[in-house]
Amino acid sequence: MKMFLDNFLFSAIFMLLLSIVSASDAEYNLKNPNSEKERLLSTMIGIQGIVYCKSRSKLTPLQGAVARITCEGVDEYGYETESLSILSCATDEKGYFIATISPYEVKDQNRRFRNCKAFLELSPTEACDVPTDDNKGISGAPLASFQRLHDKNIKLFTVGPFFFVPGQEAKSIPDDGY
Repeated sequence: MKMFLDNFLFSAIFMLLLSIVSASDAEYNLKNPNSEKERLLSTMIGIQGIVYCKSRSKLTPLQGAVARITCEGVDEYGYETESLSILSCATDEKGYFIATISPYEVKDQNRRFRNCKAFLELSPTEACDVPTDDNKGISGAPLASFQRLHDKNIKLFTVGPFFFVPGQEAKSIPDDGY
């Protein structure tokens, strides 16, 4: 019986120590090197890109096109919440667009965003209105690297270029489409 109690006591102490080590290890895992990819966007960000009409081998900047930016939402505890989607300003005569996201513009101040992607949303002309997945214009171009604009306090991401094609040239678009 004494041997049983000694083994039981040893097992209980071992399990207690193991749980303490596991708990402290979990704290260290929060700061692993992969956390940079999963970091939450907590400052003002800008997304820029260019949209073209690609007809055969000719590229023409597409004025008036719109891109969509979608981000996963997470609450203060890291649980998934509703996502955020915004539209860029319409592209200028050079096909350039920009969109900005500020966490201060969101109703719930405890919500943060991650895994943001840019998509082609709208072409201004029926002559060139079929989106392509070049540079992930349909499936979503992830916002990966950025440059910091210190004077404007913004992280600026660049995506694309994105392309629309005329309907008759859309044979390269998958059947499941956009």
